[in-house]
Parts: sequence; C-alpha cells; structure tokens
Amino acid sequence: MRRILTSAALAMVLAATGLILQGSAFAQTRELATRGELLDRVAAIVNDGVVLNSELDVQIDTVSQRLRAQKLELPPQNILRQQVLERLVLQEIQLQHATRAGVKVTDETLNAALLDIAKRNNLTLSQLPQALASQGIDYPSYRDEMRKEITLTLLRQRDVLQRITVTPREIDQYLEKQARTPSEHNEYNVSHILIAVSQEAGTEALDQAAKRAAEVYTRAKNGEDFAKLAVAYSNSQTALEGGALGWRKGSELPTFLNDVIARLKPGEVSEPLRTPTGYHIIRLNDERGGAQQTVIDQVHVRHILMKTNELADDATVKLKLNALRERALKGDDFAGLAQTASEDPGSAAEGGDLGWTGPGAFVPEFDAAFAGLKDGEISPPVHTQYGWHIIQLLGRRRYDNTDEMKRRQAVEAIRAGKADEETELWLRRLRDDAYVEYKS
Repeated sequence: MRRILTSAALAMVLAATGLILQGSAFAQTRELATRGELLDRVAAIVNDGVVLNSELDVQIDTVSQRLRAQKLELPPQNILRQQVLERLVLQEIQLQHATRAGVKVTDETLNAALLDIAKRNNLTLSQLPQALASQGIDYPSYRDEMRKEITLTLLRQRDVLQRITVTPREIDQYLEKQARTPSEHNEYNVSHILIAVSQEAGTEALDQAAKRAAEVYTRAKNGEDFAKLAVAYSNSQTALEGGALGWRKGSELPTFLNDVIARLKPGEVSEPLRTPTGYHIIRLNDERGGAQQTVIDQVHVRHILMKTNELADDATVKLKLNALRERALKGDDFAGLAQTASEDPGSAAEGGDLGWTGPGAFVPEFDAAFAGLKDGEISPPVHTQYGWHIIQLLGRRRYDNTDEMKRRQAVEAIRAGKADEETELWLRRLRDDAYVEYKS
C-alpha cells in the first residue's frame, strides 16, 4: 500500500522521537515526501467500489487474444475498451449485490470446481498451477476469477433462475406449438446483437436505439462480419464472443427467438426485433438435425431399508434383514414387512414400492443388487450410502415415455427460453439502479 506523509507531518513525527532535521536533509525529505509512484488509476467508480485500469488492461488483452484466436477482426481500440469496461462495471455491480445478499463461495466449492477443471485436462489439482503457469496464467488470479464466476452464477440462480415459473398452461401451449413445428428436435447455431434500451428510456432514446439497430441490421444484411458488429455494438453479455449463443436445440432457444429462427435460413439475418430489453438482431449461422429417445428400459422394485446406529452395527442389521428375507421367501407379505420394518420414509408406507423407474434412478450398488434377479426374487442384503437394503424385483418393461419426456423437455425449454431474457432484464435493472462514473 502507498502511504505518503507531508513534510510537516514527517517533521512532527521526527521531532517527537528527538530527531532534528537540518537544512539539506529536511529539503531532501520534503522532496521525497511529495514525490510518489503511481501504482494504478481508477477507470470507473461503481457505487462504493471501483474498476481499476489494471483490471481493464488485463481484460482487454484477454479479449483481444481470444478474438484473434477466433480469427475475428478487432474493433477500434476505443470501442473495445468501452465494451470491456462496461462488462467489468456490470460484473462489479453484481459482485456488490452478491455481497449484500450474502452469496459466498467457500474454498471447498472453489476447490471442487478447480478439481473438475484439472480432471477434464487429465491433471491433479496440485498440477494445475504449473500447467496454468506454462500458459502464462497466474494461478492466484485464476482462482480469483473462478471465484467471481461461481459467485455470479450462484447469484443469477438465486435472483433469476429460481424465480422463473412454468405453468401447466404454458407447457400445453408449448407442446401445441411444437406439434406444428416439424424441426422441433433440430439444433441451431445462433448469434445475436442487442441494442439495449433502459426501462426508463424516453422517446428520444428509443428513437436513437431504433435507428442504431436499423443501421447495424443493414450492415449485417449487406454482408459485413456479424461477429465484428456484435463486438462493436451489442450490449448483450455475449458481445465479446461475437454475439455467439452457440449450438442450441430448438427447444432451448430464448422464447422470443422461436418464430424468428423458424423463418431464417442459415446465413440469414433477421430484422430488428423489439423486446423489453431493446432491439435484437438475429443471425442463423447453421442448422442440424437432432434425435430423441422415446423408449426406455424400466424396472419395478421394492425394498426394505435398515440403518446402523449405536445399538445395531452392520452385522446386526444384516442379520435382521436376512431374517426378513427368509420370512418373505417363505410366504410372508413383503409389503407388510416393509411397512413395519423399513426405515425409508419415502417408501415404507407404500410397502417399500419404488415404482417404475428408468436408468440412473438408483446408486450403482443398488442397481447391481437386482441386476441379475428374476421377477419375484429377493436380493441378499446390500450396502449403499443410505444404509442396508433387501430388494425384490417385481418386473421389467420397455416403456414409451414420449409424452412424459416431452413435458419434461417443455419445462426445461420454457425455463431456458425465459432465462436469457429475464437475465438481461435483471442486469438492466441492476445497471439502471447503480451509480457509475467513468474516469477514463
């Protein structure tokens, strides 16, 4: 930290210690005291926080490298600088909001995320710092950025995603619309540009935004590089990625894009579309067909669960379950035994019945216990993370779950479709409510 004392203050300190400054010595000290090294500058004041020039320079360099790697032409430096600064301002606003809301990322959560990254790169967590260093990446800075990303993700889940509701009527309407869409399982590679409009914008601001959107649309339609236009003009969070939304299933596209995408052919650009967040210009980059599984293997099982405690260890619990198994094999009603003996609160009242379930419903040890059983057979006691079980196989079937899958996918698609627009609205509100003063 930089601490500069005035000559007067310095003289008082030295006088108090009994030291006397003479002529040239005092002058030299005064010269040193009024001279300091500039460590950083403030690029923007954001509420009670700041964005520093050093942060801005690092992000500009990172974004520039990524754009070059993607073979995208860089916009003018002043435009790139403003886009990156605005992203950092939005990030600072969100981080401040997260602090006030008590959203924190523990070291355990952060380390788990870093471990996942390391594993995906065939590394251990201890090897990750050296691997990053070989790419010129500072590990402490990388951890800090990762913590910020996780914090923002948790904040958006809390403030946006968890508050998105899907009604049965919306599901029905979605399925009705999808039934009339032959390409419902296709995937689309989409890019978009957002010319944002504040919710409090007046007529003049709306006219300016509409004019800017029309100009950008015309340039894109006439063949100008869409990604370059997005970097230069888009106010979306994807601006510095060239506006790319990436490959998405038709059911996962933002709701307001469905009709637009359906009318576009690969390479075409839509006219500006007005939404509460502003004007959107859409480009369909490519399209490909997809597949959907509709028939699955299901099993019907029931079980009795018992857990160890201070009075019953593993051996005792296994003996009890073996005794119950023998009774069931000799004709006692399995369901009745489960109702009186099972410690599974979710299934005991139903006689241990777990219903018809598909692949992945149970932990591997549970699956393995009934894998070789025939209908009606009961497994020996098996241990899982939940305790000890005996399992009876009631049946197997091939099941066409098309309707159930469609409804589940509809819920996911509607939520995903709302998420982009709701996130943009949420960010606009945070930005509009914040005090921001640019310093450079």
